[in-house]
Amino acid sequence: MELSIDLSGRDVLVTGSDLAARQAVRRYAAAGANVFRLSVPEGAAGDGPLPERPFLIAAVDDGQPGWEPLLERARAAGIPVAAEPAAGPTGHVTLVGGGPGTLDLLTVGAVTALRDADVVFYDRLAPYQELERLSSGRLVDVGKQPGHHKIPQADIEKLMVDAALAGENVVRLKGGDPFVFGRGGEEVAACVAAGVPVNVISGVTSAISVPAAAGIPVTHRNVSHMFTVVSGHAPLTEEEHTHLAGLGGTIVVLMGIGTLPQLAAGLRRAGMRADMPVAVVERGYRPGQRTTIAELATIESAASGCSNPAVLVIGEVVGVAMASRNHAAASADLDRLAASLLEA
Repeated sequence: MELSIDLSGRDVLVTGSDLAARQAVRRYAAAGANVFRLSVPEGAAGDGPLPERPFLIAAVDDGQPGWEPLLERARAAGIPVAAEPAAGPTGHVTLVGGGPGTLDLLTVGAVTALRDADVVFYDRLAPYQELERLSSGRLVDVGKQPGHHKIPQADIEKLMVDAALAGENVVRLKGGDPFVFGRGGEEVAACVAAGVPVNVISGVTSAISVPAAAGIPVTHRNVSHMFTVVSGHAPLTEEEHTHLAGLGGTIVVLMGIGTLPQLAAGLRRAGMRADMPVAVVERGYRPGQRTTIAELATIESAASGCSNPAVLVIGEVVGVAMASRNHAAASADLDRLAASLLEA
C-alpha cells in the first residue's frame, strides 16, 4: 500500500549511515521536509540537533545492529516509522531503457535505478517529463535530435565516467532499449575501458511497443511469423533492400521518415508488391499519436506531413490491424443501430 503525505515543513528524522541514507535524505528534502539525521543508534557528534518529536522517522536499512530499540520506542510513542531501502552502491553506471516514453512502460528495475541515482543523464525520447517525481538526483539533459547533437556521444560517455569516478551512482536513461540502436554498447565499452562497473536494465523497445499502441501486431498467426528491425537513420543499400524484400514477414523501421522515399523505392525495385500495406506511427504513446496507413506505392505521398519520432511497419500485419479496426467500427455501428431501434 502506498500513501501520499504532505511533508512540507514537517520534521523528519532519517536514521542510518550517511552512505546508505543519502538517497532518503534527498527524497525527503525534495518533498519539503525539515530533515534531521541520526547516523548511528547511539547518536554521533556530527549529526547535529534532533527534533523533539519528529512527524516521521525514515528508518534506512543500513545493516547496522541496534536500531530496533529506538524504532520500537518511536512506535510506542505514536510516531510513524517508514522503512527505507539503503541507497545503491556508489561509483558505478547503470544504463536504463526508458521504453517508448510513457511511465506505464517503465520496468520495476528502471524505477528502482532512477530512485537510487545520484545523477541521471537522459535522452529526449526517454520519459523525462516525470523524472523529478522518479529521482531526487541531478538531472542532466544530454538529448540528441536528428542533425543536432548538442552534446556529442564521446562527451556523454565522459560525463558518465567522470561522475562515476567521482563516487556517484550514475543512471544513463535512454529511450526504448539501450541495445537497440541506442549506442548502449559504446557506453558500456567506455565504462569498461575506464574501470567503472556498469550494468544494463533492458527497456521496452519501440520496435514492438509503438506498433502495438496503434493496434498493429508485429507477428500474427498465419500472416507473419518473423519481424526484422531496421534503423532508418541512413539509406539502405540495394543488397539490403533485396535481402529485406526476400525475407518476408514484417519490417519495422525506427526513425525512418527521412529515408522513407529511398526505402519504399528500394523495396519495390527488389520485388516487393506495390500494394503491400505500410503504416507510419508517429509519437507513439505521446500526445498527438497518429497513424498513417497506405500502400508501398503511395506511402511516400501519404506520409508527406509525418515527422520523427516515428515507427514504420511494412507487411501484411498492417492489414490485420485495419481489419480489426473495420470490425470494431462495424460493431459500433451495429450497437448504435440497435440502440436507435430500441428507442423507437
